[in-house]
Amino acid sequence: MSKKLFVGNLSFQTTENDVSDAFAHCGAVEAVTIITDRDTGRSKGFGFVTMSEEDADKAITQLNGSQLDGRALTVNEAKPMVKRDFGGGGRNGGGGGRNRY
Repeated sequence: MSKKLFVGNLSFQTTENDVSDAFAHCGAVEAVTIITDRDTGRSKGFGFVTMSEEDADKAITQLNGSQLDGRALTVNEAKPMVKRDFGGGGRNGGGGGRNRY
């Protein structure tokens, strides 16, 4: 069974290959994704790595706090994304604006 890891505090210059190489010391890397800004294409400084459970646990132990491109990595188990309900705002009503009485 695979486990997805969150990798934070990446340098904006770090590539998916750099991350893959760093994690390969802990076992076989199945996938690496660095999250980028939709408009600029620039890295947001975090990403995800998928590995086997055993290798992922080893990677968390060995790589959390380690240096990559001069930055101390944050490595932990990725949590499922929670769908957030922002509850209005914006232009379509939802309060927050001035009352017009």
